Amino acid sequence: MLPSGPDAFYAASNRAAADTELNRKLENASARHFEHLAVAKKEFAAYESERDVARRIKEDSIQRLDQLLAELKDRLEQRGVKVFFAQDAAAARDYIVKVAQTAGVKRVVKGKSMATEEIALNPALEQAGIEAVETDLGEYIVQLRREPPSHIITPAIHLSKEDIGQLFAQKLGVGYTADPSALTAVARERLRDKFLNAEMGITGVNFAVAETGTLVIVENEGNGRFCTTTPGIHVAVMGIEKVIPKFEDLSHFLEILARTATGQRLTAYTSFLNGPRREGDSDGPREMHLVVLDNGRTRMLADPVLREALYCLRCGACLNACPVYRHIGGHAYQSAYPGPIGAIVSPSLFGTAAAGHLPFASTLCGACKEVCPVRIDIPRILLHLRWKMTEGEGEKVAWPLAPARVRAAAGLFARAARYPALMRIAGRMGALMLKPFARDGYLRRMPGPFSAWTRVRDFPAPVADGVDGARPDGGSQGEEASRISKL
Repeated sequence: MLPSGPDAFYAASNRAAADTELNRKLENASARHFEHLAVAKKEFAAYESERDVARRIKEDSIQRLDQLLAELKDRLEQRGVKVFFAQDAAAARDYIVKVAQTAGVKRVVKGKSMATEEIALNPALEQAGIEAVETDLGEYIVQLRREPPSHIITPAIHLSKEDIGQLFAQKLGVGYTADPSALTAVARERLRDKFLNAEMGITGVNFAVAETGTLVIVENEGNGRFCTTTPGIHVAVMGIEKVIPKFEDLSHFLEILARTATGQRLTAYTSFLNGPRREGDSDGPREMHLVVLDNGRTRMLADPVLREALYCLRCGACLNACPVYRHIGGHAYQSAYPGPIGAIVSPSLFGTAAAGHLPFASTLCGACKEVCPVRIDIPRILLHLRWKMTEGEGEKVAWPLAPARVRAAAGLFARAARYPALMRIAGRMGALMLKPFARDGYLRRMPGPFSAWTRVRDFPAPVADGVDGARPDGGSQGEEASRISKL
């Protein structure tokens, strides 16, 4: 899905926010994710230190990206892999379609790949008369519904097992069932023929090791291995940021990626690809291609603040932590990359006119930074992008969603915030005025423009006693910030 501007986002987010059933599904899925993550972190004492190591490796990789990509290309080409650097989405699509047409491909099976969603590959293949079949179960489900994924890791997070049962009954002509095992069996049976009769497999790439020329794919269903071994041609698509220096670096990422993304110790399948089938090999493609995608990433690299977004592992954890995403879901963002990470990468990948509004669609609560496995400072980048798009150099965006009174209030606050003494006085006055309405340290109902907040949650009563960090109920402001970020 490609962003289509602020008006479409505003309309879609309003519809999603009013969908109580969608809200319930997203909250349930997010709650399960954090339960699994908590268990995974508890049993792995080195989790925090591994995050630090992984971040340092990504920082080093991004700093010498050109060198590592050249090294990766040389290693792969020595083994017969055809490497193509695509400047933009159109170049990537054209190359892949041309490879398929030259080989007479009629059917393509696809492993899960956000990069192919980014470049809108499936419509291009279909337009060329080539059947493109998503084989990841979640991707297969949303493809049957003719809609894009709603989440980076769990594409069908917005659907219940009952929804999927009805979909399979309608689209596949099977009897209705809401049993997950039975539904999985139906999908497995339908996809087996697709795997065996496809001439081309297309996958993404989770990591590319420059030192050894190894492409690494992690997944949980085994469909990725079918896509890379059964068809005669394999095409892998990766962003330029996926390369890491050494094979020994890989373990640090594997330790944290599965735990952060799904709460597992390790993904069920981790595949290491070094080239096409060699003499004596029992399986594997006879022809292998790697498409290395820029599509705006070098613009991100040139920005000393925004380049940190290239550290992203595409684990999807920031989506699960984000109160905005958990309320409106992925489709409202109108972008292949929803949630906090999508808000900071989409303007570069899809253009400011289409996605420049997304950095403003955040509460800046910081929950995304706390959960990120490589500690990307997403709130800082969001503020940086807001500045660039309103006051900084380059293309500006108009933010039409905020009413005039909100913009006026924000401007007044910005001026007042320059004077700490004035802010302290205003804070104490506000606390004294609100004290009669507080119960147990919280305001259950607030007047005027603040009433929207207390319709769905309580507001912490401001502190008027002048003791930094103290709360009337004995808690601390730090604890309160943590509590709010989890709501």
